[in-house]
Amino acid sequence: QVQLVESGGGLVQAGGSLRLSCAASTRTFSTYAMGWFRQAPGKERDFVAAISWSGGSTGYADSVKGRFTISRDNAKNTVYLQMNSLKPEDTAVYYCAAKITSIGYYDTAPAYDYWGQGTQVTVSA
Repeated sequence: QVQLVESGGGLVQAGGSLRLSCAASTRTFSTYAMGWFRQAPGKERDFVAAISWSGGSTGYADSVKGRFTISRDNAKNTVYLQMNSLKPEDTAVYYCAAKITSIGYYDTAPAYDYWGQGTQVTVSA
């Protein structure tokens, strides 16, 4: 089974930056599409960003476009989320997810097959 472990969360002031990492146990990481989602208390788990298996295609939620960048290093079995110009409304638990097939949707949680445990991001005003 694939295991995903997020790291890099923490407390940051508004306008600051954080870089999240997600390390995957699978040796077939390069064949998976990867996504980042976030969930605030009492809210649904929302799409943040996704990246194709090759890294050639990316997609972002409108709320983070221009501020966040998703990338991957297949040699390290790791996906990243660089978060700049952070806002208090970005506060949430951030989860990485893996999609083992290339068909279907990429911006909804049910499309993904494996999930990490999440890392807390808190942005103070």
